[in-house]
Amino acid sequence: MVYYLTIGIILGLAAGFAPGPLLTLVISETLEHNIKSGVKVAIAPVITDLPIIILTLFVFAQLSNFHSILGVVSLLGGCFVLYMGYESMHSEANELDFQETRPRSLTKGILANTLSPHPYLFWLSVGAPTMTKALSLNIFAPLLFISGFYTFLVGSKVLLAILVGKSKSFLNGDVYIYIMRFLGLVLGVLAFALFIDGLKLLGILVP
Repeated sequence: MVYYLTIGIILGLAAGFAPGPLLTLVISETLEHNIKSGVKVAIAPVITDLPIIILTLFVFAQLSNFHSILGVVSLLGGCFVLYMGYESMHSEANELDFQETRPRSLTKGILANTLSPHPYLFWLSVGAPTMTKALSLNIFAPLLFISGFYTFLVGSKVLLAILVGKSKSFLNGDVYIYIMRFLGLVLGVLAFALFIDGLKLLGILVP
C-alpha cells in the first residue's frame, strides 16, 4: 500500500508544480490579490476531477479481464508520464504567462481545470489503471493513492501561492528549477515501471 501512496505523492507533486493554466491562475491571483485568493484557485481539482475519476474507473472496471487493452493503456500511460517528466526537465519560470490570464476566481479556476485536457489524459492513461490495479490488493490501496495524489497536487500549489505571496522572486530562482528537474527524473522512473507493466500484460515479458 505504501507503493501506491508513494506513486500518488510523486505524481501529485509533479502535476502541482508543473507550469500550466491552473498554476498560472494560482500565481496571478496571488500576485494581484493575496495568498488566500491563490489558495482558492488551487483547490479547483478537488471539485472538478470527481466525475472524471468515476467515469474512468467505471470504464476500466469493464475492461479488467481484457489484459491486452490494459497493456496498451499502460504503455500509453508510460508515454504520458514520460512526457510529463520531459516537460518537468525542460520547464522554465518564464513559461508562466500572466498577461493572458482571464479574470480570477474559484469559478475560473474550476473552468480552467475542466477545460484542460491534462486531467482527462492523466486519469484515462495513468490514474484509473493504477487505481484498478491497487483495488486488486485491497480497498485502502486506491484510497491511499488518490489521497496522496490530491494532497500533494493541491498542497504544492498552495505552497507555491504562499511562497510567491511572501517572495515574488521564488519562481525566477534556482530552487523551482531544481525541484522540476528532480521530479522529471522521478517521473522517468515511473514511466519505465508503467512500460514494464504494459509489456507484462501484453505477454511480451514474463511476470
